[in-house]
Amino acid sequence: MDLLDKIQLLVPVKDTLIQNLIGIEKESLRVSEDGSISQEPHPESYGSPLTNPAITTDFSEALIELVTEPCNSADKALNELAKIQHFVYHHLPPSERFWPASMPCILRGHTNIPIAQYGTSNLGIMKTVYRRGLANRYGSVMQAIAGIHFNYSFSLDFWQAYRDLISPDISVRSFIDCHYMGLARNVLRYGWIIPYLFGASASVCKSFMKDYHEHNLEEFDDNTFYLPYATSLRMGDIGYQNSQE
Repeated sequence: MDLLDKIQLLVPVKDTLIQNLIGIEKESLRVSEDGSISQEPHPESYGSPLTNPAITTDFSEALIELVTEPCNSADKALNELAKIQHFVYHHLPPSERFWPASMPCILRGHTNIPIAQYGTSNLGIMKTVYRRGLANRYGSVMQAIAGIHFNYSFSLDFWQAYRDLISPDISVRSFIDCHYMGLARNVLRYGWIIPYLFGASASVCKSFMKDYHEHNLEEFDDNTFYLPYATSLRMGDIGYQNSQE
């Protein structure tokens, strides 16, 4: 059964697709007026990063993460993200800005990247200790890279209907696991087209490259490296990656 045949089989159960859920997580670095990573704590006006489901932090205290609720349409997810962004922009301390690019701002070494703090509860301490482990394994500089995470899930009604159509002898759980793995493989296969078309991180601050002794970047000015035809350095060899596991 080819892809077109499978799509045709979905026509009778297409109504289940409107139950699918979309969520967005958007990271941004807080920077000081001189363009360096902020050393200030998470703003109190944002609430606790441990308990606020919409505004939290990622690796660094300065790396804010905005999280939408699961929504049943892209428009709703984007509208919710816009509302959260509006709030954080209007409650950011006057001496700070949000860095617009995924590759970090001015960094002055690993020790100058503050690790996120979540209070003195057991859970809060565990989250901070986990980030210290990331710093030890991969270095803090790479962890300062920002990104956007797109989360998508199909409804249980869809999976059950789809399973009944093409593999009724397989358990629903096994069917779901198998096809989510297939989706992941296709993301790896075709996902390059997103940064190719929409990537906008063709340059990087020289402070980020301090530990990279070999690279093919060109000098743009005294503070910046770039690649003339790059689209997303974040997704390349110097971007966020896990070569340890």
